[in-house]
Amino acid sequence: MNEKVLSVNNLVISFKTDNGLVRAVRDVSFELNKGETLCIVGESGSGKSVTSKAIMGILAKNAIIENGSIIYDGENLLEVSEEEFYKIRGHKIGMIFQDPLSSLNPIVKIGKQITEAMLINSDKLKLMYEDLISKDLIAYKNVIAKRNIEINNAKKQFDLFASKAKDKTLSKEAKDKLLVEIKAKKQELNQVILELKKECQEKIKPLKEQLDITKKEAKLKVKAYKRDIIAKKNNDIAPLKAKLKLANGKEKQAIKKEMAQIKLETTNKLKITKAEAKRRAIAIMKEVGIPEPERRFKQFPFEFSGGMRQRIVIAIALTANPEILICDEPTTALDVTIQAQILELINRIKEERHLSCIFITHDLGVVANMADRIAVMYAGKIVEYGTAEEVFFDPRHPYTWALLSSIPDVDSKEKLDAIPGTPPNMIYPPKGDAFAERSKYAMKIDFMMEPPFFKITDTHYAATWLLDSRAPKVEMPKIVSERIRLSLKGENDHE
Repeated sequence: MNEKVLSVNNLVISFKTDNGLVRAVRDVSFELNKGETLCIVGESGSGKSVTSKAIMGILAKNAIIENGSIIYDGENLLEVSEEEFYKIRGHKIGMIFQDPLSSLNPIVKIGKQITEAMLINSDKLKLMYEDLISKDLIAYKNVIAKRNIEINNAKKQFDLFASKAKDKTLSKEAKDKLLVEIKAKKQELNQVILELKKECQEKIKPLKEQLDITKKEAKLKVKAYKRDIIAKKNNDIAPLKAKLKLANGKEKQAIKKEMAQIKLETTNKLKITKAEAKRRAIAIMKEVGIPEPERRFKQFPFEFSGGMRQRIVIAIALTANPEILICDEPTTALDVTIQAQILELINRIKEERHLSCIFITHDLGVVANMADRIAVMYAGKIVEYGTAEEVFFDPRHPYTWALLSSIPDVDSKEKLDAIPGTPPNMIYPPKGDAFAERSKYAMKIDFMMEPPFFKITDTHYAATWLLDSRAPKVEMPKIVSERIRLSLKGENDHE
């Protein structure tokens, strides 16, 4: 049985704009299993990056999370405090962004950028103290964070309703009626805020008392740990000091070297020094395939090629040894040859470090050799979901067909099919199937009702009315079926 490390459930995210509410993510659900690569594929604006930013807790301020949960390590990331997200973001869940140049500071040397996070968290005594109080502090902060999120979402919903009064096309009578409704909504909002604050206060009182006790105990434990470390150093050095007085020449040098090593080991137990951070950074630079890391450590981003800059960004993401790695179109700005190298690197690191990976792309061809499972997104929804073999060799949604038809292929003689039209305006999401306007397979029902997920196998689902038992039988495009035939023939010939 696969071990689940991340679960996204019924996620709904909108953005408040001057033109109205943009429905960016609409009821998205998926799971990430330990050690697997889940690829989320779709055109620009389909909601892929918004979903990943929600996981990382870096959504824009105008975002409204209307529904759903993101469960990691038994907790809902949509309700945790910033203090806890600080421990998760970058440390347990790392992210590689699509443009390496904008991800790096152009006036800071590469070495400093790789070691920065390590040096910020260099005080091991402080980290020990934070770990000891972490459980109780997080429980306390999460209650407050959940209250603040609920209050902010309520305020955003009210502001959105109140913005209707700015409509200049409203008659005086309609506007007066709306202002009365806004006033009533404002009173409701104030009442909701009061109730949320009262409920929160009752919950946090015992949590605060427990936290105070835990802090006192943690301080004592940290002091005892430091005292033991220093005592051990002194005990180890004392006999060496006695020997040093009687020694001469080479013996003195050897004793001094041994004493220096003991002091260094003690220091490394208490903090990460610049020298230790540099050693780790150079090791990671070697791991991601950067030649001459000792020399490159002192160079600036502009002295690296696009592919090498992306390797630096990957190295930075790996410094904290995360459990999950989110790759947000990491090869978009690179040429085809470098793309292949970066994909191979990510695959190798994933295997060596036993990472779970979410790979976001607009190109199905990019993920062909690295995906375990694929979620195809369109207009803020997942429209097809299955293993890589199922999505590539048995696609069922017209949008998946369209994506596969637009991938260049050296073997197929069929003409590439461009996807007609443009994605819908998500301020006014379509009533039925969002892809219907661009699909030549659309039926009348596609414009009236949103299709549910139809089960194809235990692991393969697609949201299209074509899978309904009452729908006419439709064959996939010839270019897609021909490619599948050639691929399967190639595999059989290889065997």
